Amino acid sequence: MIASRVAIWLVSCLLVTSGSFASAEDAPSVAVQTETPRSGALPDLITAYGSAAPALDANMSLSVQQNGRVLAITVTPGETVRAGERLLDFGASPSAVATYQQAVTALSVAKTERAHVAQLLAQQLATRDQLAQADKAVADAEAALNALRREEGDRSTQTLTAPFDGIVASIPVAQGDRVQAGGTLLTLTRLDGLVVTVGIDPSDRNHVRPGQQAHLVPLGPGREFDGRVLRVDGVLDPKTRLIDADIAVPPGSVISGTAYRADITVGRLEGWIVPHDAVLTDNKGAYVFQVAGKTASRVNVTVAGSAGSKDVIQGPIDSRHLLVVEGNYELSDHAMVRAGGTP
Repeated sequence: MIASRVAIWLVSCLLVTSGSFASAEDAPSVAVQTETPRSGALPDLITAYGSAAPALDANMSLSVQQNGRVLAITVTPGETVRAGERLLDFGASPSAVATYQQAVTALSVAKTERAHVAQLLAQQLATRDQLAQADKAVADAEAALNALRREEGDRSTQTLTAPFDGIVASIPVAQGDRVQAGGTLLTLTRLDGLVVTVGIDPSDRNHVRPGQQAHLVPLGPGREFDGRVLRVDGVLDPKTRLIDADIAVPPGSVISGTAYRADITVGRLEGWIVPHDAVLTDNKGAYVFQVAGKTASRVNVTVAGSAGSKDVIQGPIDSRHLLVVEGNYELSDHAMVRAGGTP
């Protein structure tokens, strides 16, 4: 009887033990994709958005220092012009022409008077002080006439030409308009004077400095290109509540008003470079899985930053163990894994 019970107990133990081995062999596993951990560095980027616009010093207003009338306009706003190209014809008013003629007459009279005083002085009928006053009158008349000539007051009509390659920004007058002396006739923007103005979050203000490289991506059709931070404001834009920064771009590479995304390189991120999908987060923070043998282990990490589809993480990564890059959403700590595609 005792021997029978012992036999039954041994058989039970063998069955339990056999079942345990079967469970271990048949334990469920998760198919994952892995890669070898790789350390390195990626650019530390700050992303901002904005549009192309003229730089603060890119515009020039063209005017004439005479009263007159617009005779003809040969360009339109937004048109690209080359240096020396005809822009606008302007005719001086009759009063402006008369002013120049009066200056010519005044100089002629002053010279005649000076010659007369010099003749009287030679006959001792005038003083040297009178001659000095006559000399001053001649000098004043010459100065006034030269000033009018510098302002092209000696011309009844003028043709304004482009002083540089540029874009016609605005034309605040129309053909036939009468314009006061010094009134703006046309505004030009230098062809190399366009910048991309972007808005930076105030928390990033201290990281962005002139000279840093920026990669510009159009928010629509167009090509990507590189630029350079030119200027960073020190105050908030009252409308956007962001910090404006100007990015210099290659001449002719942008069209005013085009919207862009700017990725500004403000430094380097060093650590382990992993695919973005390899990093998971929960209430304890960011983590990844590494595989030792057939078991996945959780490794808590810190995300230093991202660049495109890659993250730079820092933490106790073991370079000897593979990193799970796909299938990690189904894992838990110490879960069994198998290579993706295996039965």
